[in-house]
Amino acid sequence: MAKFIIECPVCGRYTEASTSLFAKKKIKCVCGYNILIKTDKVSSKKCENCGNTVIYDQSLGEKAVCPVCKHKINTVEDISNHVNLTCPTCGCKVNTNKNLASCICPLCETIINVPEQIAKENIKKQNAPITIKYEGSNRFFVWKYPITDFIYGSVLIVHESQQAVFLGDGIALEPFKAGRYTLDPNQLPLLQKIISRNEQMMHSEVYFINMTTHMGIKWGTDTKVRLFDPASGLHVELGAYGQLNLQVSDAKQLLLKIVGTAKELIQETNSDESKLSENLMSKFRALIMNKVKSNLAKTIKEKNINVLEIDEYLEDISNDLKDKINLALAEYGLMMPEFYVTTIITPDDDMNFKRLKQQFAEKTLRVRQENILKDEAYAAQARKIVEAQTDAQLKILAAQGDKEAMILRAQAEAEEMRLKGYTYQQETQRKVSLEATKNLGLGDSSALGDIVKLGVGLGSINTVMDLTKNTIQEAANPHPTVVSNSSSWDCSRCGQKGITSNFCGNCGAKRSDSEIWTCSCGYQNKGGNFCGNCGKAK
Repeated sequence: MAKFIIECPVCGRYTEASTSLFAKKKIKCVCGYNILIKTDKVSSKKCENCGNTVIYDQSLGEKAVCPVCKHKINTVEDISNHVNLTCPTCGCKVNTNKNLASCICPLCETIINVPEQIAKENIKKQNAPITIKYEGSNRFFVWKYPITDFIYGSVLIVHESQQAVFLGDGIALEPFKAGRYTLDPNQLPLLQKIISRNEQMMHSEVYFINMTTHMGIKWGTDTKVRLFDPASGLHVELGAYGQLNLQVSDAKQLLLKIVGTAKELIQETNSDESKLSENLMSKFRALIMNKVKSNLAKTIKEKNINVLEIDEYLEDISNDLKDKINLALAEYGLMMPEFYVTTIITPDDDMNFKRLKQQFAEKTLRVRQENILKDEAYAAQARKIVEAQTDAQLKILAAQGDKEAMILRAQAEAEEMRLKGYTYQQETQRKVSLEATKNLGLGDSSALGDIVKLGVGLGSINTVMDLTKNTIQEAANPHPTVVSNSSSWDCSRCGQKGITSNFCGNCGAKRSDSEIWTCSCGYQNKGGNFCGNCGKAK
């Protein structure tokens, strides 16, 4: 007996049949249809390998192959993966593979989301609470849960990087943050806005919003941006491209502004993505390009950026464009945490750009030459200053050397006088007496010189000075005259003579007019114990 599996052309269920001589010619399906073995064993199917529609005999079993690609089209595995779905538009039965993402209704050509329809029909059969959670990939910004009818007691699970929004009766509830929620109006008063207590099942759409940052989204200008270079005054055309990172800032705002009734919202649509998905970047690429084109030239003008040095300002340009674009994206519940202008395309073949580079090169060389000349002038001036400072230092050192030599000579003379028993006042009086004798023409060989030398040798300088002065007076002027000396004074403390200042230079005593006295010779002395004219004692 040759047994095989035959498909019911009405409900799509499979039933065992046979091609033996005494086998039944009709088999009654559970749906009530009488399957005619001879005629209904011929069926059609779409080849999963090449996509062609193949008419084959089901009684051949796994020997039935596609005439184009020779792929087996009636294997036991294929039969076990096939399911019967109800078209949500026309209500007809559709037999398809449960592993497919979507299929097309042969009657009304509606695109059926296979996983969603399977889940809906399973819930209707089970009539029990379910677990509602995110099952989309990370490329999804928004993913709609395929079931819209939930039994009270169903559980909503929201992960850390997600938010969930319920939409029912045209009302969008506030987003559910991360956590586990039981769908019960007594526990969640927020649900009372969209469900009724009298119903045992709630009808609502649940959207999961991915709150993670989607990174590495590429962007680029489709045309060049014309701008007036502020540095050279020439018109140039620039292009730009780079990458951006996108993130949802307001889940509810995004859902109401962009998603609407769409089932999914993804970053980009690839060839392997479902056609039911909405492409987010296709909606915002025009907005981003418009903001880049209108603000790129404005930023270059405001910051007075030279086009030839524009790579140095990529970070500033990126931050400025990011702020301008984020103002527009905020209305849709989106934001860009980072926006990068990685490359500015310059028109290297444009005559204006070539002229701009030539002007910049000439200006750079001219500035460099001016800087060289300026540095040389500064160096010459600095050299003169250093030479002048060196000469001044040498003069100071020479003066210090002369001063030190004078100090050493004075110290030597003082030491010599100390050894001879002289004092500063005695040496001064001796020198004055010698000068006086020279002025009178007596000379060092006179009797006065001998007396002075003798007096100094005996240590009786006062007596010697008296004799010396008397001798000088008698020899120079036998008729003494009064000598007036009112501008100088003698110190009574230390005996310093001929002081013209207000203080004694030897001991620091202050001048006192009360010390003025008149000698018998008629000379007025200001202080002192001896007359400055005749040498007599006070």
